[in-house]
Amino acid sequence: MPRINLLPWREEQRRERKLHFMVALGGATVVALALAFVAYLMMGSMISSQQARNDRLRLEIRQLDKQIEEINSLESSKQKFIARMEIIEKLQRSRPEIVHVFDEIVRTLPDGVYLTGIKQVDKRLKFEGVAQSSTRVSALMRNIDASEWLKSPELEVVESKKGEALGSTFKLAADQVTHVGDDDSKAAAPKGRASRVVANRRGTP
Repeated sequence: MPRINLLPWREEQRRERKLHFMVALGGATVVALALAFVAYLMMGSMISSQQARNDRLRLEIRQLDKQIEEINSLESSKQKFIARMEIIEKLQRSRPEIVHVFDEIVRTLPDGVYLTGIKQVDKRLKFEGVAQSSTRVSALMRNIDASEWLKSPELEVVESKKGEALGSTFKLAADQVTHVGDDDSKAAAPKGRASRVVANRRGTP
């Protein structure tokens, strides 16, 4: 009976299987590398896109911050402008007051009292003058206290000088009353008060 040696065929089959396996392994490796490369490109593209969106958001935020600063600056300028307008309006309304104050000073002076100087610091008025007697100075202070445009008289000093026609020199201070916003008719002195001042002047010894 003839014998057939199958070892060479099996060895050849084994080599073919090993070759197929190596080819399949190489193909799988290539496919895996290709997939990894595609995934890397996709991730890079997504990261670049997200970075671009982030950069755009940062730019938009900077622009919004700049606009907010401009709005705040405009608001601050608006408030300063409004404050200046209010000050100007207040000054415009208070311009006639000094006329009323000087008119009131003349009205409050009793007979025998003469002013030699007037100084104003803000709303504080300081008077220097001479009077025939200290009683006349007291009458002046009462008239100031009853005035609509002057208040809070304070006598700083009074000195009597004997042997002279005007026997006393004095210094006193008073506060100016503000009537900003009042009508001119209200700002003018009432007749009743003016008559009291005149009566005080006439009744002063």
